[in-house]
Amino acid sequence: MPPGPGGCDDDGMEVLGDLVWTDLDGRRPLLVVPVGSLEQHGPHLPLDTDTRIATAVAARAVARCPDCVLGPAVAFGASGEHGDFPGTLSIGTDALVTMLVELVRSADAFTGVVFVNGHGGNTDALRTALDVTRDEGRRAHVWSPTVTDGDAHAGHTETSLLLAIDPSCVRIDALGPGETAPLSELLDRLRDEGVRAVSPTGVLGDPTTADVEAGERLLPMLVDDLVDHLTRWSRA
Repeated sequence: MPPGPGGCDDDGMEVLGDLVWTDLDGRRPLLVVPVGSLEQHGPHLPLDTDTRIATAVAARAVARCPDCVLGPAVAFGASGEHGDFPGTLSIGTDALVTMLVELVRSADAFTGVVFVNGHGGNTDALRTALDVTRDEGRRAHVWSPTVTDGDAHAGHTETSLLLAIDPSCVRIDALGPGETAPLSELLDRLRDEGVRAVSPTGVLGDPTTADVEAGERLLPMLVDDLVDHLTRWSRA
């Protein structure tokens, strides 16, 4: 379905790529940009899982925030720890910092930029980019999902979310438990040796316990939290 008047989709959400420049002339909406990755997510989830989740949460939140516009996702991240798996593409932290800084610098027509981060490996780049842009007097903010008792990677949490967002992309016949030790116990090896040395399948957690009901409970909670952040931050 094509976007409606002014580049709005059927929910009234404004999508930046669908607009023309005159739609923004004289306005200063908040720009919301999902940031994901293209990296292995086990044998059952697609490589763009982080981007899909970040985009889904951002889109649902923007649809509820009339002064926000959804920007295109940054679909490559810092994923070096997954580099031993075919299909993973990573631009690294330094390149990601440069991309994010330049994006914010180019967004002066907006009241600010909020990055919706779907990949933990992007955290250092986002933190550095925010420091640089804030020192320059620009407004930028990062929101990352917080899931109490969630597992780390391609396990129950992410699999449940994708079952709620797009069940057709989950390969149910390939579900299998991965390394289930707490992330705190694995971090040193993950940093030094990469994910494959810790989990041959690339899974950190147990996706066999995932179900659509869990995803449908979690997704609105994440969206509500992001809406709250967008509302408060836009008024700051």
